[in-house]
Amino acid sequence: MTEPMEIPDGETYLAAIAGIVADVEDIGVEFARAKIRELRALAAAGRLADEQSAPRNARVQVHDMVLRSISAEVAGVMRLTDRAVQRRIGEARTIIEGFPAAVTAWEAGRIVQGHVKAIVDAGLNLPGEMWAEFEKVAIERCERETPNRVRGELEILAHRMHPRTFAERHEEAAAGRCVRLMPGRDGMSDLIATLPTVIAEGIHDRLTQQARAIIDTRGERAIGSEVVATDARSTDQVRADVFADLLLAGTPALDDTCDTSAGPLGAIRARVQVLVPAATLTGADDGPCDLTGRSPIDPDTARTLAGATHVWERLFHDPTTGVTVSTDSYRVPSAMRRFLQARDQHCRFPGCRVAAIRCEIDHTHDHALGGKTELTNLAHLCQRHHSMKQFTAWRVRQLQGGVLEWTSPLGRTYREDAPTPAVAFTPAAAHPGDPAPF
Repeated sequence: MTEPMEIPDGETYLAAIAGIVADVEDIGVEFARAKIRELRALAAAGRLADEQSAPRNARVQVHDMVLRSISAEVAGVMRLTDRAVQRRIGEARTIIEGFPAAVTAWEAGRIVQGHVKAIVDAGLNLPGEMWAEFEKVAIERCERETPNRVRGELEILAHRMHPRTFAERHEEAAAGRCVRLMPGRDGMSDLIATLPTVIAEGIHDRLTQQARAIIDTRGERAIGSEVVATDARSTDQVRADVFADLLLAGTPALDDTCDTSAGPLGAIRARVQVLVPAATLTGADDGPCDLTGRSPIDPDTARTLAGATHVWERLFHDPTTGVTVSTDSYRVPSAMRRFLQARDQHCRFPGCRVAAIRCEIDHTHDHALGGKTELTNLAHLCQRHHSMKQFTAWRVRQLQGGVLEWTSPLGRTYREDAPTPAVAFTPAAAHPGDPAPF
């Protein structure tokens, strides 16, 4: 067991932190009020343009000229271009007029600006007449999670509420896949590929694994009295270099993991974690599936992945709480890991979204101090937050249903509920002659 690092915890230190936190909290309230006032003012500018052009039969050109003029007037005060202000006016009207309940919840402090953006971004996938219905459910979800955590869930919610199936819309969107080159500065450019989410996620995961393999095996050499690494590239730099090598040459040009030209890097395969509802798996439903709580993917891709892998299991959730309660198993350790991956989905520190497959399983109550290796004492933490739990005054305890209660050095508590499962099974009625469950 590693001894915690010595971090100041005197009254002066804690009082300083408390003051900073209080200031940030107050500023957040003031900022929200000011931002909402600005949005309402910009929305009013858009409505004024409508009113001014209405007497003239609301011709498109007349309305556009009026809006341009008003935007230019406001731009002088905001010190922005009239184009930027006109765009902001449109965005403000969408938020204020299209999602008024979200603005009210933001104004009351129930949610923050990031939640509003997530609600609007997801809601715009739906027809306008469905926004109010979506907004009501979305606000309730946002009150329990940080914006980055809830964004993927809201996208899936909107896709499931949409009158057209996700499979149909994904097929249309996939027709727009492309690769674009955006020239940059100083001899650099951005190569942008628009691809199905699973493909993009897999590419990034494989590049990350290969980059880490190279970094983990790089050596050192002496330069004068100093010892320096033979390869000082960052993970981003190695990832970019491997990406270019794979596209141009088929293999990484420099493979520090072995002496051959191809090396074992070529054997590294991408990993993605997908949650597939049973109805979707059997083809009875064409709703979206969940890519590790990040974003929805199309059902055909999910079925293909499920059919080609040997590491998927049926998961069962309590129909009342939605918390995972069991999983098919062969060996206890591997089943326990799969159970925790399904329950946690990501790092369980408040606000963190690092996928569970890239996290460490931590004993909430330290094993060296008597903590048991059981589901009620285990949770996924990324390396950053695992280390913070070990080496700082942050503390955590696990309640029923996989709920974690974090306590900061100031004594503030943050409840971290188990993520809402994207997959839920209901028991099927048995009929005479049905085969036994697998």
